[in-house]
Amino acid sequence: MPAARESLLDAAYTALARRPWSAVRMVDVAASAGVSRQTLYNEFGSKEGLARALVRREADGYLAGVERALSGPSDPRERLTATVEWMMSAAHDNALVRAMLTGCWSERLPAPALTAVPSASAVPAQRRADGPLPSPGDFVGLVRDRAVAVLGGAGPPPPPDAAELARSCELAVRLALSCVAAPPAEGGVGDLLRTALPRRLTV
Repeated sequence: MPAARESLLDAAYTALARRPWSAVRMVDVAASAGVSRQTLYNEFGSKEGLARALVRREADGYLAGVERALSGPSDPRERLTATVEWMMSAAHDNALVRAMLTGCWSERLPAPALTAVPSASAVPAQRRADGPLPSPGDFVGLVRDRAVAVLGGAGPPPPPDAAELARSCELAVRLALSCVAAPPAEGGVGDLLRTALPRRLTV
């Protein structure tokens, strides 16, 4: 029941914005979503299962946002800059995303183990959530590799400057993540990145 699952995840996210995860009650999440508590347990198995699914959804949403940002301006340098600015904005607005990117989980947040957990769930989406969750290092690799693929074009042969492009994408992602942990005082991450990148990214 995808609609019920999304409603439950929305309700859990809203509850988390109002109180620490330790104070979020399953019965309240179910009531807010307009379903029975049994439906909630059927879908996620436990509060830990709900936490994993919520973190997985926010991670997937973040990576989908990166994809959209990478389809922005035609100039590769500006496209990468726009993506980094979006990454900062998204992390600022979402405490779960911020925690995933930095590895700093406050006591207010759920902090599920990043390793896979045994799953007896019959729900495919929950089996995905029960798999490994991305670490900060995973995010670096995922975003860098996607940026290289989009900006460099898919498939062989690689452009002559593929190594430079990969270095620039890695630099951009790591700069964005460092600014999530310690926001720049002036000018924003875009100005920092424009200074650090080569004047032209030829792809």
